[in-house]
Amino acid sequence: MSKLLTGVFVLAAFGSATAMAQAKYGPGTSATEIKVGQSIAYSGPASAYGQLGKAEAAYFKSLNARGGINGRKIDFISLDDGYSPPKVVENARKLVENDEVAVVFNVLGTPLNMAIRGYLNKKKVPQLFIAAGATAFNDPAHFPWTWDGSPTCRPRRASTRPMF
Repeated sequence: MSKLLTGVFVLAAFGSATAMAQAKYGPGTSATEIKVGQSIAYSGPASAYGQLGKAEAAYFKSLNARGGINGRKIDFISLDDGYSPPKVVENARKLVENDEVAVVFNVLGTPLNMAIRGYLNKKKVPQLFIAAGATAFNDPAHFPWTWDGSPTCRPRRASTRPMF
């Protein structure tokens, strides 16, 4: 739950700083909404972890009931990947290309995050707070849009993409 709270604070910080700096919004953001995408195992061998997605959805619903982040509601789109790399790739493409999310948040598992890391970085969509333990995710020189959020992760440089 601490990763979730940290994520909300990061979203709030990006939202307030960029909103004051410019009126132009990046994909998945507007004056009233921030789209957050997720792919997680609601079915399959890791389906017990689907409870995380349900808890996060409940938290964002609660946050929205209190006015959202700087007045913006979180549109949390969480899809089932069955803990399958091909399915997470399909979900990531849907979230980015169809739903136009601002970020992909808390995808579970090293193989799944590896499967979408290149695509999300190519599309310049932040891959935030991944739930994986591989040190390969701490590679900002090659994958600047991937951030695991763990204490061992080095600080990131500022992006040029307007997020909020």
